[in-house]
Amino acid sequence: MTPSAILESALYVTDLQAAEQFYSDVLGLDPLGKVEGRHVFFRCGNGVLLLFNAEATKIPPAPDARLKVPPHGTVGEGHLCFTASADEIVEWRRHLAARNIAIESDFEWPQGGHSIYIRDPSGNSIEFAEPRIWGL
Repeated sequence: MTPSAILESALYVTDLQAAEQFYSDVLGLDPLGKVEGRHVFFRCGNGVLLLFNAEATKIPPAPDARLKVPPHGTVGEGHLCFTASADEIVEWRRHLAARNIAIESDFEWPQGGHSIYIRDPSGNSIEFAEPRIWGL
């Protein structure tokens, strides 16, 4: 057996409200679900981006919980890469500059393809890249 795709990806944030605003207002993602102080979820193409307050996800579910999601979380800055065509990367540069969001890195990969990197309000490394950086 081999998984066919990644359904959801998670980032852990230090300020859930600032993260929600960034991912909805700056990146244009549509909210899918929210539990105040714990998480906010966004639709992204055929997948879902989960943003968690890391401290809240360390707490195990109650024995009688309806959803028995085990504790999880991480500390420090994570990474997530969004798919973007070469033309979309040009547009992302303009979009981000108009919102005073610094591009931390902008380069061509040796095997082909372009990436730009920014930081979200919690310091997570967010990349926009052409799929061909992975031969896709």
